[in-house]
Amino acid sequence: MAKSLLCPSALNSFISSNLSSSTSSKNNQIACSGNIKNQTPSLSWNRRELSLGFMSTFLAVGLVGNNDRRSRDANAAILEADDDEELLEKVKQDRKKRIERQAVLNSAVKEKGYLQDLVYNLSKVGQAIENNDLPAAGLVLGNGSDTEWVKTANLAFTKLSASPEENTEVETFNSSLASLVTSVNKNDLESSKLAFVSSASAFEKWSSLTGLLGQLKGI
Repeated sequence: MAKSLLCPSALNSFISSNLSSSTSSKNNQIACSGNIKNQTPSLSWNRRELSLGFMSTFLAVGLVGNNDRRSRDANAAILEADDDEELLEKVKQDRKKRIERQAVLNSAVKEKGYLQDLVYNLSKVGQAIENNDLPAAGLVLGNGSDTEWVKTANLAFTKLSASPEENTEVETFNSSLASLVTSVNKNDLESSKLAFVSSASAFEKWSSLTGLLGQLKGI
């Protein structure tokens, strides 16, 4: 049995078989190694593409965000500019109205004379009421709306009143003055005092609204 195993023909067959097996194994290893080497650049390239993809996405998001912020900032700037223009226009209009108003007051010499008469006669009525002299107050007041200084004062009110607030004070003045005339004619001292204060206060407020408060003496 040992001889048959070690005979030249058997030995040659065994060596050839081992050499073929070894050669095949080496070839397989070389092939596998070649495949691995060939696959490595592909894997690196895939990683590079993935990295570039993330960077592109990040940059795209950043650009969109920047564009949104710029758009919002631009819109805010436009709105702010519009607000500034509206405010500037309002200031111009208010200034124009004040100038026009002052021009009317400066030219209203006759009307200011009527109003100065009103101040003078109201002062006389107030002094008479303070002295409990209602008959003297009645002489100055007359019939109220038909009295000359009351009629001319209302002419001045009509020309110089330019706002609803001013017209309201004119109405309050005339209503209080009518109550004053009635109270004086009834010889009602307390009611006369209240009506006088109400009419004088309304006139003073009207003068303040129109800008005449500092131009009339005795208020």
